[in-house]
Amino acid sequence: MPTLGNAPDPQPVTGELTVSTASLDDWHQVAQWAADEEWNPGRADTACFHPTDPAGFFIGRRAGQTVSAVSVVNYSDAYAFLGYYLVHPDHRRQGLGLATWRAAFPHAGARTVGLDAVPAQQDTYRRAGFAPAYETIRYAGRPTGTGTPAPGVVPVTRAHLDALADYDRRCFPADRRAFVTRWLTAPGHTALAYLRDGAIAGYGVLRPARTGHRIGPLFADTTAAAEALFDALAASADPADEIFLDVPGPRHAAHTLVTSRGLTPRSQTVRMYTGPVPPAEHERTFGVTSLELG
Repeated sequence: MPTLGNAPDPQPVTGELTVSTASLDDWHQVAQWAADEEWNPGRADTACFHPTDPAGFFIGRRAGQTVSAVSVVNYSDAYAFLGYYLVHPDHRRQGLGLATWRAAFPHAGARTVGLDAVPAQQDTYRRAGFAPAYETIRYAGRPTGTGTPAPGVVPVTRAHLDALADYDRRCFPADRRAFVTRWLTAPGHTALAYLRDGAIAGYGVLRPARTGHRIGPLFADTTAAAEALFDALAASADPADEIFLDVPGPRHAAHTLVTSRGLTPRSQTVRMYTGPVPPAEHERTFGVTSLELG
């Protein structure tokens, strides 16, 4: 089951731990840890994620060895997202995760911070000041019944990027224009937009993962647009590959969409926040971008 971290533990740190910002190369190692934990990260995730806030990726080292990690990515003056809360299996239950958390968390300042956690860790994160907002279900499977691609779905081009960044801001609690550009144009990513009367009415991205492919985000004005985007994205993948999509709990239409295409629930996380969340049009979210960066 994917999880954004081992729970902070009360044990004292044994041995000296140094926490510092992580380079892009450092973070490739952390991404491998995430893969080992069966989070199934996308193959280009690190190259897209790290430049979003290079000062917000942290690793803990002891005796010259990387033993822990966490990211606290500042998206705006009001919103940040915490992810990749990990301790290497050989170094757990020694207080290293909590020490890394405490060193990294001040990077968020006074911002509201979001994270995704396994349900069993809700109480742990509550004690850290987080409150649950909703559940997210990870669905997976080999899509069936996708049918003929619907009109209105077009490949994303450079000419769409500004309009797509504006659309993304309506669906996400902060402007992440630079990230969206990287995400839409990353090697191996398939990005499609849904146009209605020439205007953006939704978009989605399919990316290769360690296992199969992941769709995220899947944003759309209507269920019909989301269905058209999902079908077109799924059709672009190898039929033998599984497709993974993280659906936020409030979106009942999204759950109906993916189950009608043959996907089934695989795991569950809980979205939690430390404070008021900047406004976003959540009714357009049929699939989140990632559990690691929101």
